[in-house]
Amino acid sequence: MKIFIIGNTASNLFIFRKDFIASCIQNGHEVFALVSEYNLNEICKIKDLGANVLTYHLNRGGINPYNDFKSMIELRAHINKHHPDIVLSFFTKPVIYGSLAAKIANTKKIVGMIEGLGSPFTEHPTPKSFKLKLIKFFQVTLYRLVFPFIDKIIFLNNDDPVDLVHNYNIKHKKNALHVLGGIGLNLEDFPYTRWNEKENVSFVIVARLLIEKGIYEFLEAARVVKSIYPNVSFKVVGGLDTQNLSGVSEQELQKILSTNLIQYIGFTDQIYKELVTSAVFVLPSYREGVPRSTQEAMAVGRPIITTDVPGCRETVIDGLNGYLVQRWNIDDLVKKMCFFIENPEQINIMGKESYKIACEKFDVHIVNKKLFEILGIDE
Repeated sequence: MKIFIIGNTASNLFIFRKDFIASCIQNGHEVFALVSEYNLNEICKIKDLGANVLTYHLNRGGINPYNDFKSMIELRAHINKHHPDIVLSFFTKPVIYGSLAAKIANTKKIVGMIEGLGSPFTEHPTPKSFKLKLIKFFQVTLYRLVFPFIDKIIFLNNDDPVDLVHNYNIKHKKNALHVLGGIGLNLEDFPYTRWNEKENVSFVIVARLLIEKGIYEFLEAARVVKSIYPNVSFKVVGGLDTQNLSGVSEQELQKILSTNLIQYIGFTDQIYKELVTSAVFVLPSYREGVPRSTQEAMAVGRPIITTDVPGCRETVIDGLNGYLVQRWNIDDLVKKMCFFIENPEQINIMGKESYKIACEKFDVHIVNKKLFEILGIDE
């Protein structure tokens, strides 16, 4: 079977889809990976999995209908040339324009995975900009156009299909909606490792530098906690995303660093190293699909402090492997951080529960088996 996998950045496709791609190829399927942002090293990594790599143009942060139409035409040309049996698209624009291209090209099976509703559907403590409201309007309109002919529409959490499909009464095929429950990860890449209890308690966030990831809530909580416990450290792992409307700018980043509140690692492919040298994982996000970074921290064996919002709440049983805090609530976040500082023996106790949940829910072999079943292809 010939499978088209349409994403946007090559780095994301490799990090999040490498095990799925490898599994497809091991089972005799031919895989074509389509990416719009890439470098040679990233292309080579995907090719080394055994996949064919095709490139196309897409401005994932823009709202220019003409450019998006050209992206769809380019994708249709790739589909017409290679005649895939399945077109599987990830993220908003690839799902919309990849699915449209596949429909026009008469592809047998069209599948879209909505890994999170994104900034337009995410509540902020301040009113949304006109541009975000406009993007949301266009996205809903385009989902109304493409969902009726998509064979399978996959979400990662139970809230997203309600907030998008049901609340906006978007028509779709019977039995098309599925909830995967997280994209999964290879637990061998993130082996369980107890935290060294001789070390000072430390907190880490792993995320792109976006406002809606809760980066400013993390920083404010760090300021309060360090005023009480000066020896506690805070680490930020993740790069800038200037194409995202909620992205932190370079100037804002320099202002953050000037406070000396945090250790800034930036983008790295050594996530395991940063997690294993930290005690507690924190993600005060406003909304997620099911965050992979949290799954990675759970696999390593770290307790989680995250928000009680769609996607994030899928990763924590409150009081068992961590705590759910109220969105935007600095006091709640500080309180839970102080709990671990004052009760450090709970870090490895709750961390072990995180590991158990990761094994049960987020093992890539379990997730891929479910994904193959949804797609209706041989594992």
